[in-house]
Amino acid sequence: MDKKRSETGLIDGGQVLPLAALALIMALAAVLMLARLAPLVDDAARAQTAADAAALAGAAEGRDAAVGLAQANGGALVYYRRQGSLVRVEVRVGHASADASAQFRVDWVVLNGAG
Repeated sequence: MDKKRSETGLIDGGQVLPLAALALIMALAAVLMLARLAPLVDDAARAQTAADAAALAGAAEGRDAAVGLAQANGGALVYYRRQGSLVRVEVRVGHASADASAQFRVDWVVLNGAG
């Protein structure tokens, strides 16, 4: 393989190796950062799911049901407040917490021909 000299008289070969090494280091850094963030994102998603379920259960059946569903989803109920038919909860899962609210409401449906 012939190496060509540039106008300055230096050989132009071997310039790809430092760029490839830099690209590899950047890729490894990105993978390590994603590996560190993945559990946090997972905890946040699980906390929101647990909070939504706990709020719905709390609105329908009360605090004990909210605690049970938060625990069933891997979380702990941190806050529970009921104001009339509106329930607000906060649930912690791992390093993340999420809040949710739900309102209990019954809509009666009248079927045609039913009395």
